[in-house]
Amino acid sequence: MQKNKTILAVVADEQGEVFEHPDLLLAGMNGMTARAPRPDELIPLPEGSRLFTIPGTPPIGLDPATGKPVTHDRLPKSWGGGRAQAVSAFLNPGYTRTLLPAAAWQQKAQTLPLWSYTSVGWCVEEERFYAAAMRVDRNLQWQPDYFDDREIEPKVREILREYPDNRLFEQLSRCALDYHCFAAKNLFYRRWEAPLPTSPTCNSRCLGCISLQESECCPASQERLNFVPTVEELCQVAVPHLQQAENAIVSFGQGCEGDPILQTDTICDAVRQMRRQTERGTINFNSNASIPDAIDRLAEAGVESIRVSLNSVREETYNAYYRPVGYRFADVTESVRRARNNGLYTMLNYLVFPGVTDQQEEVDALSDLIDSIGIDMIQMRNLSIDPVMYWQAMQEQGEGIGLKTMLDRLKARFPKLQYGYFNRTRENFYPDGYETDWPKD
Repeated sequence: MQKNKTILAVVADEQGEVFEHPDLLLAGMNGMTARAPRPDELIPLPEGSRLFTIPGTPPIGLDPATGKPVTHDRLPKSWGGGRAQAVSAFLNPGYTRTLLPAAAWQQKAQTLPLWSYTSVGWCVEEERFYAAAMRVDRNLQWQPDYFDDREIEPKVREILREYPDNRLFEQLSRCALDYHCFAAKNLFYRRWEAPLPTSPTCNSRCLGCISLQESECCPASQERLNFVPTVEELCQVAVPHLQQAENAIVSFGQGCEGDPILQTDTICDAVRQMRRQTERGTINFNSNASIPDAIDRLAEAGVESIRVSLNSVREETYNAYYRPVGYRFADVTESVRRARNNGLYTMLNYLVFPGVTDQQEEVDALSDLIDSIGIDMIQMRNLSIDPVMYWQAMQEQGEGIGLKTMLDRLKARFPKLQYGYFNRTRENFYPDGYETDWPKD
């Protein structure tokens, strides 16, 4: 973004109507520190993104004269002088936020839903919204325009008639129609990446789990799978997709389940059966990677890529969010090592939060992990959680270096490291001219 643009703060009234504030410039937050966005931290709001209010929470903007953050809990008198609410953007897939909305979070009276919260403002010169974000993946297959509910419902009904006794198809029909899961819709469209939820149980108790919450403080986004599919059910779902879909990927480890690593026996049997029927497509495994021995077995069975979920490569910060049961963070890093040694395309599903992910200590720890083990890709995924809940649980202090700065520094040190947001087919693991030289034990 050019430095000479005027980006005003965006606020809402009590009814949720959004305005650009005439007396405040846009501010964002790195952790709980309000500041002006840097030019490389702002882009035009991606098409398909949405705005929503932060209930009962006054906005913070920058005083144009002093550049200092100020809180305005009331709208301008010319707008009636009513209570003001902060506004957030929810970004389209493929974009990573760089700053949280600047708001008087200490005045928030309720725990917020499990969404990702992004600073958003209004560009006067261009007459459009800007967001504190950066694009990390050029894959356009996850744009909302490709997912029309009017088209998908008859496709779902057709598959359910064809496989009336397959519980997994029934589960995924709810994911597609009720929860509007893009991956589940892909399955019924017979294209791109499709899900294979397998595990009703998990050995993590994540603060931001979207399928199971211990209380109703922040309800789960969707209902968790309550059965373990059979090998036959998994193959009925996966094999036609692998055989027929464009850019075919099937992925274990989805939002509507626990962690698939707890069902390694079933998954290994299913993957072998899939590969007996077709060599086409890519089989991916999304997991907390808590059982190193399972990684060896999955690789031997035919899994080709793995995406390891974590919010931090610092053990205390990881434990504060994942709250592991029966495993240690050392098991996760050992699993990453074994994935690399088994030749799997290895990704981190890095749950990003400005002010935590870009702490210098975190950046140093991530650099050490990449240097010692090797990572093919970091997926920069926005962590969906109430910002105050997360910040307090992580017990961070101060301000990070900035996510864009963090990525630039990592790329300078590790030129072959890839950034992204989505899983890839095996044909696209390494772009033309890419040669891997990560160390192996």
